[in-house]
Amino acid sequence: MGAQFCYHAASKTPLETLRFHAEAKGAQVRLDSQGSIASRCATFHDGIVFSQRPVLPREPVTVRVLRHEKQWQGGLRVGFTRLDPAHVPASSLPPYVCPDLVQQSPTWAAVVPECFVLEGNVVSFWFSRHGWLLAEVNAEPPIVLRRDVAMGAPLWAVMDVYGTTKAIELLDNTLPRTMPSVLSGDFLRDPKDTAGQECAVCFHDAANTYLVPCGHSDFCYHCAWRVFRETAKCPICRWKIEDVARLHLC
Repeated sequence: MGAQFCYHAASKTPLETLRFHAEAKGAQVRLDSQGSIASRCATFHDGIVFSQRPVLPREPVTVRVLRHEKQWQGGLRVGFTRLDPAHVPASSLPPYVCPDLVQQSPTWAAVVPECFVLEGNVVSFWFSRHGWLLAEVNAEPPIVLRRDVAMGAPLWAVMDVYGTTKAIELLDNTLPRTMPSVLSGDFLRDPKDTAGQECAVCFHDAANTYLVPCGHSDFCYHCAWRVFRETAKCPICRWKIEDVARLHLC
């Protein structure tokens, strides 16, 4: 069977459908014949898997949690790496993405909160043009996992079928028509994209502040804090505000 292709929203270039790399995988990982399901056979570790090709900025990597084991603690880890899995011997992989692979290589990964990786949940993650690692669960508003992904070189998706997460299915990264398109429009804007524009609340001062964890940055510092105090919900996505931070631009 030939390779399947899809179109990324930011590019008209056809992309090969994401699959797990067939060779670069943890010692306990077993893949199905299509390379779309990764299962961990035993223990709670040695479950690292990679995408078979690099991922573009803003291209979502979407997985469904197929099996969940309550006997362990912690769950799925996701991120991106500069390691080309075609040149990574399986025997050289450490037991964990976090912290092992992150410390040993140019890899940026994070823990998906355990309450988000229950059986049947759909997790999408991607990196922004400014190096933010974001994730969403079941099409809810996205959360920021990291802000330090180094750009400028190809990045492959890396996942760790860890702990309570026993098996995951890599889904077609084109969004189902029945799912709200939260990966477009405002939800995909990087905070630096709105910096310097007028505040969406007062329409006077510059937008120089972002909300944590959703990352929306359409506000000046004064208005962001006023929204935080009065409602504690982002006016754009309605996600709960946990903090307010100024943008620091290069």
